[in-house]
Amino acid sequence: MGETSRLLGPAEVRALAGRLGIRPTKTLGQNFVIDANTVRRIVRSAGLAADDVVLEVGPGLGSLTLALVAEVRRVVAVEIDAVLAAELPATVAARAPGVADRLEVVRADAMKVTDLPGPAPTALVANLPYNVAVPVVLHLLATLPSLRSALVMVQAEVADRMAAPPGGKVYGVPSVKLAWFGEARRAGAVGRAVFWPAPNVDSGLVAFTRREPPPTGATREQVFAVVDAAFAQRRKTLRAALAGWAGSAPAAEEALRAAGVDPRARGEALDVAAFARIAEYGPSVRGVDPGAR
Repeated sequence: MGETSRLLGPAEVRALAGRLGIRPTKTLGQNFVIDANTVRRIVRSAGLAADDVVLEVGPGLGSLTLALVAEVRRVVAVEIDAVLAAELPATVAARAPGVADRLEVVRADAMKVTDLPGPAPTALVANLPYNVAVPVVLHLLATLPSLRSALVMVQAEVADRMAAPPGGKVYGVPSVKLAWFGEARRAGAVGRAVFWPAPNVDSGLVAFTRREPPPTGATREQVFAVVDAAFAQRRKTLRAALAGWAGSAPAAEEALRAAGVDPRARGEALDVAAFARIAEYGPSVRGVDPGAR
């Protein structure tokens, strides 16, 4: 959009953290990005348009925020830490004065966000703590249907699971549930040296594009209940793994055959559409209380 921001480098990040009395720890998942080129790469990979409204989760000291405000119409930054949330507007005002009015900071837990002030967000861009990355993304996609795309930086292993196709060992609950909302793909690897402190694991970028869920008479909650049950005992056949969900192994087999799924198959072989078909023949959809979810 023709605007510029003075991005944060290693010295600026450490100085800002020191002034705020912040001592990041690996235990709490506090890893601040200190490499401006990585920040630019994230924004570029997100494929943002000038009229996008970006939701950023966990902006921290503002490394990514500064790059985002220069490229889009508006950035809504959700930060749970009171000190960081209070400081972020000042950082953006000092380093990107021409676009500081594009930023709005919301002090909140992203897992509890149900709506946001101002225009509806169109894209999620974030460097997410490893331990909450998948739940946060799934919650926001479910809660904010206006989100059309996402670009998140997560632990490399988590990135693999989020973007995995059916049939592999890393394919599981995150893969299927994210596929309900759209298409995820790996968008690159990120080394450890771009963070302070450096994490013990590598990171990866996951790009996401929303599309309609598979056509089904079951609700998302009903489909996800099947997914959870199928992968809770992923070494078992679906006939055995879904016995508790269906009420019995024979009932599970009946539902699977009705859905056109081999009862001897395992969850890792099925795509999200197959799980949706199975859910249609579950007790909750047929109006029978299965006793447990």
